[in-house]
Amino acid sequence: MSAQAGQAAVGGPLLAVNNIEVVFNDVILVLRGLSLVVAEGAIVALLGANGAGKSTTLKAISGLLKSENGEVRRGEIRFAGERIDGVAPDRIVRRGVFQVMEGRRVVADMTCVENLRLGAFTRSDRDVRYDIERVYAYFPRLRERNGAAGYLSGGEQQMLAIGRALMARPRLILMDEPSMGLSPLLVQEVFGIVRQLNRDLGITILLVEQNAHMALGLASYGYVMEQGRIVLDGSADALAQNEDVKEFYLGGHGAARKSFRNLKSYRRRKRWL
Repeated sequence: MSAQAGQAAVGGPLLAVNNIEVVFNDVILVLRGLSLVVAEGAIVALLGANGAGKSTTLKAISGLLKSENGEVRRGEIRFAGERIDGVAPDRIVRRGVFQVMEGRRVVADMTCVENLRLGAFTRSDRDVRYDIERVYAYFPRLRERNGAAGYLSGGEQQMLAIGRALMARPRLILMDEPSMGLSPLLVQEVFGIVRQLNRDLGITILLVEQNAHMALGLASYGYVMEQGRIVLDGSADALAQNEDVKEFYLGGHGAARKSFRNLKSYRRRKRWL
């Protein structure tokens, strides 16, 4: 089944990445003919081992590759039908794409409200105060934090990073490892809010996440990456039941759980590539 057909039930394609190659420093080839589709209104998970190219994929979409001497050499990226590869990152934000970076990346010496206002820097309207109140409605504990953002807990910083994304009024949020460094309870809370944002506001989400259980439980569709390529895709339910995904990402194979020490990367390559 094609990715387009698999997501047709959710909505038409909002994001289409077509056969892109990404090179760093004019030498290092990281993404090799990668293609994926994200339907409007969907939550799509992007899974893979460390170094597979997941974060690079998000940065290619958001335009942030330029800050790391990377560029899309081949293929194209379309958002809402228009090409955005090669477009400046601030213009991509204005078109409705916002990336929540791995590690949260809040401005530590600014307050919560200053961080939120920073998320609205591309906007020219005067409804910023309304959007701040909307962020507080989803993340009420941020209203109580008046000090510098660097003193927030990890969970609160993640909430602030997502809230800052909301301030740009995005159609698509690229979310990179939102569970990193959080306790299981906070992971549940953050993922619950992400689901609520998708349901209430209709925001489309492309989610990179090491916690495959949580990602597939949240998403409707998923892709698996290996060495800069998509090697498997399908509905989240189908991927959760796939024996290879179970073995390599869900910690077991069928009914028998295996040791992670035996899950060598060369076995994935042999099976998928």
